[in-house]
Amino acid sequence: MPIAAIFALAAGTFAFRRAGPLLADHYQFSESAQAWMTSAATTLLAALIATSTLVQDGAFAGWARFAGVGLAVVLVLAKAPFPLVVIAAAGTTAVLRQFGVA
Repeated sequence: MPIAAIFALAAGTFAFRRAGPLLADHYQFSESAQAWMTSAATTLLAALIATSTLVQDGAFAGWARFAGVGLAVVLVLAKAPFPLVVIAAAGTTAVLRQFGVA
């Protein structure tokens, strides 16, 4: 990635992060707008997780990664410690790939 693109993305990220407190100081959002922004952020996070889990180089990433992330979701919902979640997900993916599951 060219250095100019990195700086442009960094500047954009900084601008968005700074705009939130500035807008909150000068503008009062309605409760429905605040609820919409919260659900929009959650939706974007879910989309990021889905695309990074399911897609690699424009194609399906494989069942091993999907199974590892699925196990991680189950462990998080069961309130397992974070190191256990990471190790179990990575181990599951590694074992499945070792047995030829792509």
